[in-house]
Amino acid sequence: MSDAPDPSKLQKLEARINAAKAVKEPERRHHDHHSAAGAAWRMVIELVVGMGIGFGIGYGLDRLFGTIPIFLILFTLLGFAAGIRTMMRTAAEIQEQNARAEQDAKAKDQ
Repeated sequence: MSDAPDPSKLQKLEARINAAKAVKEPERRHHDHHSAAGAAWRMVIELVVGMGIGFGIGYGLDRLFGTIPIFLILFTLLGFAAGIRTMMRTAAEIQEQNARAEQDAKAKDQ
């Protein structure tokens, strides 16, 4: 009997070890950090657009009626409120998507 191990048995053992590691090893999740920045920019743009539309409507009504900038201030504030509301809806949507993704990942792990 020689002290050298049988190469075929070593290869079979290595294959079994790799198969066991593959089963226990969790899947690597790809986190796209750019999607978070995209969501942030989306919310900023929603706020700015809301304020811009309110500003435009207020300015137009002030020019039409020849009033002091009361409509400008009023509609700019309304546009700001609409932008905040849209941002909050977007944040809730993103949070719901993340929660669903976590549930799916947990379901796959079990």
